[in-house]
Order: sequence, then C-alpha cells, then structure tokens
Amino acid sequence: MVARSKTPRARTLRPAAKKPAAKRPVAKRRGGRVRVAILMGSASDWSAMQAAADVLEQLGVGVDVRVMSAHRTPDRHRDFVTRAEGRGIEVIIAGAGAAAHLAGVTAALTTLPVLGVPLEGTPLQGLDALLSTVQMPGGVPVATFAIGKAGAKNAGLFAAAILASKDPEVRAALAAFRRAQTAAVPERP
Repeated sequence: MVARSKTPRARTLRPAAKKPAAKRPVAKRRGGRVRVAILMGSASDWSAMQAAADVLEQLGVGVDVRVMSAHRTPDRHRDFVTRAEGRGIEVIIAGAGAAAHLAGVTAALTTLPVLGVPLEGTPLQGLDALLSTVQMPGGVPVATFAIGKAGAKNAGLFAAAILASKDPEVRAALAAFRRAQTAAVPERP
C-alpha cells in the first residue's frame, strides 16, 4: 500500500463583497478645545455615543471621538489613554456592550475621570454591559450611567459638570442648558 500525501489543495480566495461604509464618527474633533475623549468599542456604537458628543458640542466642549476595543485593539487603546492627559484630555467617556471592559481597562490606565456607558448589543439588551461596567473592584472607579443613548447624553452632561467646576464658560453653558430644558417642560398637557 502506498501512502498518499495529505498536502492541502490550493484554494482560490475571493475578495469579500464590500459593504457600504457605516456612518462613523465624522470628526475627530468637535466643538471647542478638545477636553473630553469619547471611546467606543465598535463603530456601530456611534449611534448611541453620538448623544454624548452632541451635548458636549452644544455646551462648547470639544471632543475627540475614537473607536478602540480593550480586547481587539489593546495597543491602540493603551497608547491613546496613557497619552490623553498630555494632549489636554480631562475626562474620558467609554461606551461598550457585552463584556464591556473598555471603561474599566481605561480607568486602570489613567487617573483621569472615566465615565462608563453600557450599550445594548447582545440578547441581554445591555444588562451584561451594565453589570460589567458598574461592578468595578474597589480602587479602580468608573462612574456608570444608564444603558444606551440616555446614558451617553448624561455622561456628556456629567463630563461638562466636571469641567464646569473650574471653567466659568462651561458652567454658564451648562446652566443655560438646564434653564432651557426646564423652560421646555409645559405646566399642563
């Protein structure tokens, strides 16, 4: 009996069909001087995280929007976070779904305030991300917000409140935002 060689046959690989480009964060820099970084684990998270960028831009606070994953792009993430303070970043907002390690790993790499936004994306509808973000071990704090767009908006407002403690312009813009929000609520239906 003659032994046959088990070398694999050559395969012809076809290029994957190109998907239409997803709408990604268009501007690296939005608003005034960049003071807040908004990180998200996937470009698909932008639909929720845009609420943080929009409210900060409305308040005149510049943001740097980035896609980076604690799991899939650890070097990019570490490089950005460890250099953020030197680039003028004062607060980091991190949004992620599923295991949602982005905010916690970010907090482990910096002493800047880290605001975590759990995102939907699994059959658990963001509950897994909420628990992963809120259950940080003592000593590595992450301020955690609601799941999704409401949480992203509140994280943006909270970041502005942190900046407002030492910036009169941001304080005035935040106060005006709150007055306008109050004025928009009717007394009667």
